[in-house]
Amino acid sequence: GVETLYAAPYNIERCLKKADLLIAAVLVPGRSAPKLIKEEHVSLMKKGAVIVDVAIDQGGCLETSRPTYHDNPVFIFNGVVHYCVTNMPGAVPLTSTVALAEATLPYALKIANEGLGAAVAEDRALLRGINTYRGEITHPGVAQSLGLPFRTISPGDID
Repeated sequence: GVETLYAAPYNIERCLKKADLLIAAVLVPGRSAPKLIKEEHVSLMKKGAVIVDVAIDQGGCLETSRPTYHDNPVFIFNGVVHYCVTNMPGAVPLTSTVALAEATLPYALKIANEGLGAAVAEDRALLRGINTYRGEITHPGVAQSLGLPFRTISPGDID
């Protein structure tokens, strides 16, 4: 069966000892992924177990993760297979393109029909989705991950 738990140290250690597969998927929007799984945690896993670090594009959420690529997708650390392919959707380009288009098209149409200023004034989700504007970083997470300053924007700042 599949079991989902909060990433508390006790849960991590208990589950990794018996896991055949760990799918590590942590996202903090705009920021680097926190390293929730330590090297000593990976050492608890069975030899031949598999880790898929879906957060690798944000730096990975395991201390033992390092980016791999579709042409050489895995490496073994302490007997545990790591799959840390950057741009995992690239393995299924047609499917991922259709999914991305379906998710973003309503926003693109709103901006095209109303203009950016009116669209963000009406839809705060669009405003929160702006990471840079006029050459400045406007998302605190992006700024933090790059070690750069950011500027808060409001709908009135957008032309």
